[in-house]
Amino acid sequence: MSKLTLDPVIRAEQPEDFPTIRAVNLAVFPTPFEADLVDRLRQRAQPTVSQVAVVDDTIVGHIFFSPVHISKRDDLKVMGLAPTAVLPAYQRQGIGSALVRSGLAVCQALGYGAVVVLGHPSYYPRFGFVPTARTGLRCVYDVPVEAFMMLELQPGYLQDVQGIVTYHPAFDDV
Repeated sequence: MSKLTLDPVIRAEQPEDFPTIRAVNLAVFPTPFEADLVDRLRQRAQPTVSQVAVVDDTIVGHIFFSPVHISKRDDLKVMGLAPTAVLPAYQRQGIGSALVRSGLAVCQALGYGAVVVLGHPSYYPRFGFVPTARTGLRCVYDVPVEAFMMLELQPGYLQDVQGIVTYHPAFDDV
């Protein structure tokens, strides 16, 4: 039996979506860290990309991107993907993939050259993410090397780039 794949509507978040987005993140993650993080980043980081997945007029998923900084490289425009959340009843139906693809397209359209993610090493490579261990980039956090990945939205954008990737201070304030 094949799995059901839904065709969600992916759109930018609207202010009236904020409570529902928070509820989705609270339902998916074991602590309120991600929900609190989204609330803080929305207020303090600019620009951000925040999209929702809607099925039958119900928000069932959310993805968020915020700018990151590479040490000594203020000239680079790089986004960090975090978090991605899909309600458990809607997981494994293509919704997370639709959110990632759409979010990456928006980041690219905004002129960002690359995206980094701290995530599941078995999930994000399907979108073209590769471990930063192959490059000169390192995460400011002590994380497994295979979990910190990057995707160039512009070919060669991070070629020969070295440095420490730091996230918005809101990541540390939650």
